[in-house]
Amino acid sequence: MLDDLLDHNLRWATERSKEDPEYFSRLSSLQRPDFLWIGCSDSRVPANVITGLEPGEVFVHRNVANLVHRGDMNLLSVLEYAVESLEVKRIIVCGHYGCGGVRAAIDGQRHGLIDHWLQPVRDVATKAHEELSSITNEEERFNRLCELSIETQVETLSRTPTIQSAWRDGKDIEIHGWVYGLTDGLLRDLDCTCGLHPDKI
Repeated sequence: MLDDLLDHNLRWATERSKEDPEYFSRLSSLQRPDFLWIGCSDSRVPANVITGLEPGEVFVHRNVANLVHRGDMNLLSVLEYAVESLEVKRIIVCGHYGCGGVRAAIDGQRHGLIDHWLQPVRDVATKAHEELSSITNEEERFNRLCELSIETQVETLSRTPTIQSAWRDGKDIEIHGWVYGLTDGLLRDLDCTCGLHPDKI
């Protein structure tokens, strides 16, 4: 019920103000997050909650299956603003195990417009066919595809003009690939970090 959401908001705002009378004035005065989070739209993976960060500490972009499409003007605008205006230092591409978008990409069914959006996941699955087919457990194979897709998005993001230009200008920006476990609530670093390296410029 929408009224319930408004009631929850009122209670939350009231409690925050009691705990910290300057909270909202401080929050409204300046946005200077250190992190840009590119995550999945899945409602079970809220960036602030699972990282323990407060509002204003992370700039967030979310889409189905946390994909980096080179022609996605929404994502590219968020990226440019985060890098050039907010001057974030760390970008985290975070997917999650059990991702419905990743599953929909490879289940062989038609889903409509979203099929076009999910093509990069199918491309990853095709490229990694040999590795994936060697994993006999279906859930482990699916989880590995989730990881491979995240790693690919990190690489794709590292090759965008915004990031390439930032690195040429000497900006110390790192891109990290993380995966979140719905069953245990833990974040895992996939060790696919991209940073300021000569071969990236």
